[in-house]
Amino acid sequence: MARTRKPVVPGWFDQDAADFRLLGTRCRACGAVFFPREDSFCRNPRCAGEELDEVPLSRRGTVWSYTDGRYRPPAPYVSDPGTEWQPYTLVAVELAAERTVVLGQAAPGVTPRDLAVGTEVELVPGVLNEDAEHTWTTWHWRPVAAGPQDAS
Repeated sequence: MARTRKPVVPGWFDQDAADFRLLGTRCRACGAVFFPREDSFCRNPRCAGEELDEVPLSRRGTVWSYTDGRYRPPAPYVSDPGTEWQPYTLVAVELAAERTVVLGQAAPGVTPRDLAVGTEVELVPGVLNEDAEHTWTTWHWRPVAAGPQDAS
C-alpha cells in the first residue's frame, strides 16, 4: 500500500508545487510578512490591518543562527525510543526578500560544522516521519553550492 503524503503543518508550505516554498501571509495595509502564517489580523502592533494575503516566501536566505539537538525531545516529537538517538541540526534563516527569520531543520547530513552565520542556504522539501499510512512532509535548509545564485 502506498503512503499518503501529508504536510506536518497544513498551509505552511505547498508540498506538491514544482517550486517548493514556504507559505506566509502579507498584510495589505502595512506590508508586514508573517511566518508562521497569520490569517486573522496583522501582528504588527502599529497596524490595525485585518486583510492578509497568502504569499510564497523566498527559497533562499542566510544563516542567522544554528545549533544541534543532541537529546531526544519529548512527545509530540516522533521518535522510536528503541533506536539510538541521532542528533539533528536546527537552523534559523533570515529570508532574502522578507528579512524575517524562519526556523527549521537542516537537510539530512548537514551538521553545525557545515554552517556559519551568514552562510547562504536554500529551502528543500523533506520528510519528518513515516508510518504505515502516511509520509509526513516538512521543509529543510541546505547550504547553497558556490557559484552564481538567484536570491528569490
